[in-house]
Amino acid sequence: MATFTIQEVARRSGLSEPTLRYYEDAGLIGPIERDLRSSHRRYHDGDVDTVEALACLRAVGVGIEDMRTYLANRKRGRDAAAEQRDLLLRHADRIEAEIVAQYARLGYLREKAALWDARDRGDETAESEITRRVVDAIAGLAVAR
Repeated sequence: MATFTIQEVARRSGLSEPTLRYYEDAGLIGPIERDLRSSHRRYHDGDVDTVEALACLRAVGVGIEDMRTYLANRKRGRDAAAEQRDLLLRHADRIEAEIVAQYARLGYLREKAALWDARDRGDETAESEITRRVVDAIAGLAVAR
């Protein structure tokens, strides 16, 4: 049975060694077997599979408690399918809301830059029109908070 060092698992998963140790301390992975001679961690295929799942969840901003729930549901399999779906969709909704907020911020910045461009060019007609759009963009920021 192949085993992996913490360095190998860190490289493979993209998680740092301290994060891997923290996830073990938090009970998300492991306990990880130790080499009898060196006491270094030795990860097995199943451990690596769990670490890779956690790395994906972390990459999309899932917190520790939801990671814990995800792993528990994963062990339950089909019986937890609805809960797993709901957990993932809740995070998808959160990310979608973040995207909407980022677009509102981007729109504001673009409109303000356009306003200053019109001022730089001395185009009062454009400045007047863009000022109305900036006001709309500001309203979008209020929604994005």
